[in-house]
Amino acid sequence: MSPKPATVTQYLATLEPGRKKAIQALRKVIKANLDPKIKEGIQYGMIGYFIPHSVYPDGYHCSPDQPLPFVGLASQKNHMAVYLFCIYGDEAEAARFEKQWAKSGKKLDMGKSCVRFKKLEDVCLDSIGAAVKRMTAAKFIKHYEANMVSATARKKKPASKKAAARTSKATPTSAKKKAARKTTARKKRS
Repeated sequence: MSPKPATVTQYLATLEPGRKKAIQALRKVIKANLDPKIKEGIQYGMIGYFIPHSVYPDGYHCSPDQPLPFVGLASQKNHMAVYLFCIYGDEAEAARFEKQWAKSGKKLDMGKSCVRFKKLEDVCLDSIGAAVKRMTAAKFIKHYEANMVSATARKKKPASKKAAARTSKATPTSAKKKAARKTTARKKRS
């Protein structure tokens, strides 16, 4: 098994010509619209655009030793993909992206942040370039931190009123069962 690519040049060298052409075209669009504070390199085994620790020392919450991911570009087994972390969790930006893509007439195959495609002709490069350009490093960090705060707040609250009711009902039932076991144990000793 060959070692994983450590540089963008090495990554591109592993691709077959059709995929290499598509990834290079996307890379060109991304780099032309990227905030200069965002850097390119290999991250999570793909071409990554990220906010380095020199700009955002906290790094990525899932793995603080990693810089904060912004966009990922990958050639997967069955497709190629652009991971637009820059619009993930931002409903207005995601809607704006999808609306612009729809105007192109091209089919959008998208998850929460992942745009999947088989060939370059399937991609609306203008939509990707515009999404990257609209999200500066400072704007993305602000959005990221706001989402982290709201995610932490959601974890502290019960998921719903029903969940809170189940939690409050659990204690008396547990206490009744515990008391019943004590009574049974006392009866057996007698």
